[in-house]
Amino acid sequence: MPTVLIVLIPILVILLLLLVSCISIVPQANAYVVEWLGVYHATWGAGFHFKAPFLMRVVKKVSLKEQVVDFKPQPVITRDNVTMQIDSVVFFQVTDAKMFTYGVERPMSAIENLTATTLRNIIGDMELDHTLTSRDVINTKITAILDQATDKWGIKVNRVEVKNIIPPAEIQDAMEKQMKAERLKREAILIAEGEKTAAITKAEGEKESAILRADAVREQRIREAQGEAQAILEVQKALADSLRMLNEAAPNDKVLALKGLEALAKVADGRATKLIIPSDMQNLAGLVTSIKEMATTDTAAK
Repeated sequence: MPTVLIVLIPILVILLLLLVSCISIVPQANAYVVEWLGVYHATWGAGFHFKAPFLMRVVKKVSLKEQVVDFKPQPVITRDNVTMQIDSVVFFQVTDAKMFTYGVERPMSAIENLTATTLRNIIGDMELDHTLTSRDVINTKITAILDQATDKWGIKVNRVEVKNIIPPAEIQDAMEKQMKAERLKREAILIAEGEKTAAITKAEGEKESAILRADAVREQRIREAQGEAQAILEVQKALADSLRMLNEAAPNDKVLALKGLEALAKVADGRATKLIIPSDMQNLAGLVTSIKEMATTDTAAK
């Protein structure tokens, strides 16, 4: 192998490696802060970039995504001199990579200290009861203060959430006892309301049952009365039919007299204590004789 090639191949490899090292690809939702000879030069967005060797360098790679930082509980004192621990969470996003790089040293530590100071100022103007029930108010105030303070650092504070408020142990015991008492009270109220509802339901059921029984008795009586009326109508109809048939048969005086005797016999068999005899009773003897003749005539005919 010629000596020239032995010398050129290493040089070409070094040049190729140097060229590759000068190529920079910035991922999506990221920004690179670039300096030229130690001075800020540009902020590269997502895509392909080429930097001059030995003259340019990437000093900071910044994520532009929304980030979440969970800070440890901070001791704060309320206006009524109660010390409590407050645990907060900060949601922020870098909006200016240059200001984020050069604006503050250790941005996360700065945000944490600023959050703790702001919490102390806000809680210091509130009493314990107000602090425990005004979490949304605290979140809104601290978000506005932090967003304004971090703007010069290229940071946008989207929101701050007070995750946990831990009062002193003795206050926690009192709150637990109060909550237990409230829970027992609610249980007693629910039991009383359940018993009341059950009693009302039972009374309504008994009322409905009584109404149904009364309706059944009334319906039975109505049907019995209707049956009796129907029976009377049937009897009267039968009597009317018998009279009509008797009239159509044109009975003679003897038949009518016989019917009169049958009616008189029915009256005599009744429970009446008085018996009224018709005025033409003297004709009974002749009637008996006529009936005898009719019977004799019928026998002879047979």
